Amino acid sequence: MKTKAVRLYGENDLRLEEFNLPELKNGEILIKVISDSVCMSTYKTAKQGAKHLRVPDNVAENPVIVGHEFCAEVVEVTDKWKGKFNVGDKVVMPPVLSYLGGMQTVGYSFGEIGGVSTYSVVYDHIIENGYLIKLESDSYFSGSLIEPASCVIRGYKANLHLDKELRPFTNIKPNGKVAILAGCGPMGLVAIDIALHGDVKPSLLVVTDLNKQRLERAKQIFDPEKALKDGIKLIFTDSSEKDELLALSDGGFDDVFVYAPVPAVVELADEILGFDGCINFFAGPLDKNFSAKFNFYNVHYAQHHVAGTSGSTTEDMHDIVRLISEKRINPAVMITHIGGIDAAIDTTLRLPEIEGGKKLIYTHINLPLTAIEDFKILGETDERFKELNRMVEQNNGLWNTEAEKYLLENF
Repeated sequence: MKTKAVRLYGENDLRLEEFNLPELKNGEILIKVISDSVCMSTYKTAKQGAKHLRVPDNVAENPVIVGHEFCAEVVEVTDKWKGKFNVGDKVVMPPVLSYLGGMQTVGYSFGEIGGVSTYSVVYDHIIENGYLIKLESDSYFSGSLIEPASCVIRGYKANLHLDKELRPFTNIKPNGKVAILAGCGPMGLVAIDIALHGDVKPSLLVVTDLNKQRLERAKQIFDPEKALKDGIKLIFTDSSEKDELLALSDGGFDDVFVYAPVPAVVELADEILGFDGCINFFAGPLDKNFSAKFNFYNVHYAQHHVAGTSGSTTEDMHDIVRLISEKRINPAVMITHIGGIDAAIDTTLRLPEIEGGKKLIYTHINLPLTAIEDFKILGETDERFKELNRMVEQNNGLWNTEAEKYLLENF
């Protein structure tokens, strides 16, 4: 079986190539990848090459397929898994194969499976360990967003607090006060959605962002009046002033999430934390020496905690699948651009420069990376974009199943 894929050879060396996949061994499954969401982690991987912890040292001789936020369709099942997986099943997977006991990760470490490919081979050990997950959904894009969304919910589960008996418990404080700093990027929007509609809810949610365009889009997606009816006071602000944020929280927040790897944002989180509060440093920095001031007096006397996570687990992915299937969260809030496989390399290498949220690559079409907000203008000369714009406008400006189906049929 031939596949077309973007492969990593070294620092800043990504290549779109067509090559043969090996014949399936018993226990393996062939999948047709439909969509992959470009992750900032892939950008970091492309910049670091073999220096990245998850990339093999010999990547120049044995290139790996990049992309790990993908949704695929099963096209061939070998005897071992017949009856448990069927042709046509939609599938997703957590990329970090922790059961192997190292850093091996889909999208970083393997030459036959990765998100930016037309077809990939799923190894027997991946399936055996429960890492290939069926998805009941009418869309592929929602599957591509399960992995990043599961990373967000893993962050929530990592937060630490103490009860009255000083026994630790994890997650945000029920009915507590939450701040999400720099929180209107794609992952921040999911964090808002989970805070409003997840299993553990706060009573106050304050979201900050200095980018007014991102802030306005978040306000459009999440209605504070609707949140208030659900018992949550939702406030959006572009303030980064300690005193203003403390006033909003009436003395300090129980949980503060940091969604930008900026020392000043980390230090602001420390300053607005209340008693027994927890900072979650969610944003992964490129700089291995990244650091910021932290008040250890408050660690001792005010029970301040700090948490951080990278990646997610199969349990987290199942939780997100459940929340999506129950229509409690909508991962489409993350998507601002779509493109074809021909746009994947440029999008990956320029990711920090491209404004907006998640960039979604459909691997079986060719299409320059296109902002959803540009559909209207493009529709003046291309009837297909006119139709896509109509579908998006009818859905509060968000990418949706109808638009995806039309894209796959007409591009």
